[in-house]
Amino acid sequence: MGKLTKNQKAVIAKYDAAKEYKLAEACELVKEITYTKFDASVELHVNLGVDPRKANQMVRGVVTLPHGTGKVTRVLVLCTPDKENEAKEAGADYVGLDEFIEKIKGGWTDVDVIICTPSVMAKVGVIGRILGPRGLMPNPKTGTVTMEVGKAVKEVKAGKIDFKVDKTGIVHAAIGKVSFSGEQIYDNAKALLSEIIKLKPQTLKGTYMKAVSVCSTMSPGISVDVKSVD
Repeated sequence: MGKLTKNQKAVIAKYDAAKEYKLAEACELVKEITYTKFDASVELHVNLGVDPRKANQMVRGVVTLPHGTGKVTRVLVLCTPDKENEAKEAGADYVGLDEFIEKIKGGWTDVDVIICTPSVMAKVGVIGRILGPRGLMPNPKTGTVTMEVGKAVKEVKAGKIDFKVDKTGIVHAAIGKVSFSGEQIYDNAKALLSEIIKLKPQTLKGTYMKAVSVCSTMSPGISVDVKSVD
């Protein structure tokens, strides 16, 4: 094993990898064991006892984090001309239709969220193969296919995120930045966990929430006592 750096030694002194921390403790500790020079993201990972291959056990939802994500969310609205002003006034970064569809066909996907109106879904569907793998495909279930484009833009800019269990049964989500206070990270974590708990499949037998951990971009994962998140 290589020689430990000064920062690695500092992490070991503050953090016990074998311990399960209460959620509030983990949200404070993640700040203390992050030594990056940039403002690292804080992530929540939730291991669920579901089988995502079964349609009735797919866990997917949206939640508005009380303190936002800490990152600037770039929003593209694909809509007809009558909705363009509404989208722009709400703060959308890009607004249009055909010209952006052509740009996306050419490989441009420099946005975080795409919102569209139902009437243009046929055109958006053509670029579904490009958007789908990048998690950018608009979906009515996440509120990104709507006639209320202004409201949708404001919600996304305010910290609304969508989450989905992956093929291994884990939900991964960014819930803030290390520059946030421990309380802000905790509030965001609680909001996401509460929503996940509400979405427990009725057909599920056995343990639903198997493990929870908090980490930053460059920190080790901090195991959370699942009992402390109820």
